[in-house]
Amino acid sequence: MRTSRPTLIRMFADLKIRPKLMVLHNLFFIVLTASTYFTLIPFYKQQVAASRDRELSIITQIFRLETPLSKLYGLEAYEYREGEGAAVALPPEAKVWLDQNPDGVWKNPPVSHYVFARQPSGRYRRLTIPETFYGDSVRRAQLALFMVLGIVYGLAVLLLESLIMPLFVYRPISLMLDADDATLHGDRARELIDESMIPGDEIGQIMRSRNQTVADLRRQEDDLRHKNDLLEMQDRLASLGLMSASVAHELNTPLAVLQGSIEKLAETATCPQMLTRLERMKRVTGRIRKISEGLLDFARARKHHRTAVDLRPLIDEAWSLVAIDEKANDVSFSNRIPGDSSVMGEADRLLQVFLNLLRNALNALPDGSTSGRIEVSAQRIAHAGRPYVSIKVEDNGIGIPADVLPDIFEAFVTTRLDSKGTGLGLTVAEGIVQQHGGAITASNRPERGACLEVRLPACV
Repeated sequence: MRTSRPTLIRMFADLKIRPKLMVLHNLFFIVLTASTYFTLIPFYKQQVAASRDRELSIITQIFRLETPLSKLYGLEAYEYREGEGAAVALPPEAKVWLDQNPDGVWKNPPVSHYVFARQPSGRYRRLTIPETFYGDSVRRAQLALFMVLGIVYGLAVLLLESLIMPLFVYRPISLMLDADDATLHGDRARELIDESMIPGDEIGQIMRSRNQTVADLRRQEDDLRHKNDLLEMQDRLASLGLMSASVAHELNTPLAVLQGSIEKLAETATCPQMLTRLERMKRVTGRIRKISEGLLDFARARKHHRTAVDLRPLIDEAWSLVAIDEKANDVSFSNRIPGDSSVMGEADRLLQVFLNLLRNALNALPDGSTSGRIEVSAQRIAHAGRPYVSIKVEDNGIGIPADVLPDIFEAFVTTRLDSKGTGLGLTVAEGIVQQHGGAITASNRPERGACLEVRLPACV
């Protein structure tokens, strides 16, 4: 069974973190245990020593009595003996001293653990002082204390390692490590720690601070990406402008020759059919000249003089230019823009925008169909606290393919690889709309067809 990379990272991180934390709290408990042990044991030793001295004093006093000690209760631990000097192993110096002091009690702990006394009958008594009892008592106390402290220490460590540390330390750190790993791999869905998983302590404050930092960085990253996209778009528009100027310049000379020739032929032609064809050629030539002028206008750097532009007549003019195409005769066009709708801009450049949008809508309709419809509508909206007019150009054509829709405003993106679709119309339209401080979007209608929406600053 293979272990995932995040799991391995978390395991190694835990191996790095846990020993440090364990050393810290284990060191704390060791110091606590040692201080308790070395504080209580000396005190206990003092108490045992005092009890021993007190007991020796009591035994010494009892030893002076004439009552047979063999009848005293609990004397077994003292190994009581009574008899002649040899029977009780009386040292010579003790015998001399007791004979001189018959009422005394002889004891010399550095030499012996025995206490000797002389009876009036001349016999001797010997009592063994159980000093090892006190040493054993201290050792037993030490062992008991050590065991108690060990049990307390073990229970405390078990409680810490099984409940407190995993819940309040290891788990939050593991969550942060998982979130950091997600951030490292660009997984935005997992890089922020769920608020419900964040504790209310200092570690929780660190986790919230981390979430806020990551969120701020992501916002800055998105803003930077958006600005980079705008810069790339401006660069493409600049390149497109240079290309447009070059194409328009090359077209103007042959267009002038062609138009002059057509006009000369029209002056001398007498056949009605020939005149009709020449008139159609003049319209087509005029259309090409309009396109050329539009390309030059797009590429020309100039100061913008914006005034109030009435939208309804502007749309009518744009459709009249598009209607030169014979296909427009089979299409139902509807201009539903209210008569009082106006925006701030340059009329000729906005005409180019809607000319491109209407031509795009016309090209999207099936050839030879009599049910094609193009509709233009507008409404006043508010955006970012400012008044705008939203103009929608809708058709009931085939719509925009899903794979083309995200890049529909890119240069040379087209679904028609023929002379009617160069892929530049929407790019030019977007550039002009953005220069006017507006925006343009494309989408597919739920029922069928496409919808291109242009948002322009409204006249106040």
